[in-house]
Amino acid sequence: MTFLNNAMRIFICILFMGVTLGLHSQKSYPLEGRWDLEMDFMGKAAPSWLEIRHSGNATLIGRFVFAFGSARPISEVKTYGDNKFTFSIPNQWEPKGSDMIFHGELADGKLKGTMVYTDGSVLNWTGVKAPKLAYTENPKWDKPINVFNGKDLSGWHVDGEKNQWVVKDGILTSPESGSNLITDEKFEDFKLHVEFRYPKGSNSGIYLRGRYELQIEDDKGLDPMDIYIGGVYGFLEPNENAAKDAGEWQTYDITLIGRRVTVTLNGKTVITDATIPGITGGALDSKEGEPGPFMIQGDHGPIEYRSFVVTPRKK
Repeated sequence: MTFLNNAMRIFICILFMGVTLGLHSQKSYPLEGRWDLEMDFMGKAAPSWLEIRHSGNATLIGRFVFAFGSARPISEVKTYGDNKFTFSIPNQWEPKGSDMIFHGELADGKLKGTMVYTDGSVLNWTGVKAPKLAYTENPKWDKPINVFNGKDLSGWHVDGEKNQWVVKDGILTSPESGSNLITDEKFEDFKLHVEFRYPKGSNSGIYLRGRYELQIEDDKGLDPMDIYIGGVYGFLEPNENAAKDAGEWQTYDITLIGRRVTVTLNGKTVITDATIPGITGGALDSKEGEPGPFMIQGDHGPIEYRSFVVTPRKK
């Protein structure tokens, strides 16, 4: 009996080791990783983003970011042929219709393919591997720049025909939905201090490098989420909701170095040195390896700013 028990233990150990080795010997796919995409949408190049990764031994899953909305989960990425793949996702903010169906192929280190939109139209897209953005330990900082001068819109431009932005009594204001406001100057790594105020029920945001939206919304009292105030939209959830009441002045202090961001809302650090995976919906472009401007969302709800100070990292 003792011999049989020992033999059984040995068999179980061997079986366990085999399963463990199998878990650590997953097949690697060239498609895996994060990709910066450009999609032909409504006559323009719409920045998008795609992540493909393992789930278990054989299944590929992912996330997709389109021209608007949050990061959308992909339940399964199916592969076929030589480096070809397909997946589908339901609509989010798109017009009602069919699921969006993707077909793609990896060739010469780049992706290309088509997407069947919810209305049945076919969009072409291309993609390149998202760059690794270097992180600088113990950075040195340059002099602060008052990007908003308190007088006018010098140093800014809008992205649409309607410019609803006005400066009154030292306050930068978007009183109604219209165009987004973009800095003329572009930045790489920085610290940002802003003071903002919104009316009840409003919704806005600040795009870091024009690509990563830090959410601004009237969310006081709600459980923290990545689509609420303090979050990097659809990606990073704040550890608490530190919002004040609508109508009160609030502050953001943000540090972005490479992909790593720290967010302090009203004196409370709600995201600490976290990695932003990729661009968020509504980004100006998907060229993550380049410096980018700040963009203040003006196409949602009313918003006010009385301070917008950027301190770039010394190179």
